[in-house]
Amino acid sequence: MARADFYLIQKDRFREEPLLLVCELARKAHDANLWTLVLARDAEQAERLDELLWEFDEDAYIPHQLAGDEEDELAPVLIATPDTDTPMRALVINLRDEAVDGTFDRVLEVVPADDSARGPLRERWKQYQARGLELKKYDM
Repeated sequence: MARADFYLIQKDRFREEPLLLVCELARKAHDANLWTLVLARDAEQAERLDELLWEFDEDAYIPHQLAGDEEDELAPVLIATPDTDTPMRALVINLRDEAVDGTFDRVLEVVPADDSARGPLRERWKQYQARGLELKKYDM
């Protein structure tokens, strides 16, 4: 059964830079040999995440790249902007405003600390629930 995990940002370092939580999730996925697709909101966010993944952990490189060339299937962590037509992967980290369509085993939703952002995520929770996904919530 497919699953949707919602990660609610609580810690100060994630409040300051929510993409650090995305890096953390990508590293855990990579350590578990899960090929991951990150759905970035826009090109600017994708590039920022690309930079952060390079700097994130000096002891553990997380192989990743921005989607859009023929090498895409070789990258364990692929960062896609809305204008790239990227195939789904088993694990999807969603940073966009809408629920993820398509086939996946797990989707990770990063929930900002900002209350105004939480309303749309409640809607998304209901959408995933209606599709029969198993739902979990974590405070980070």
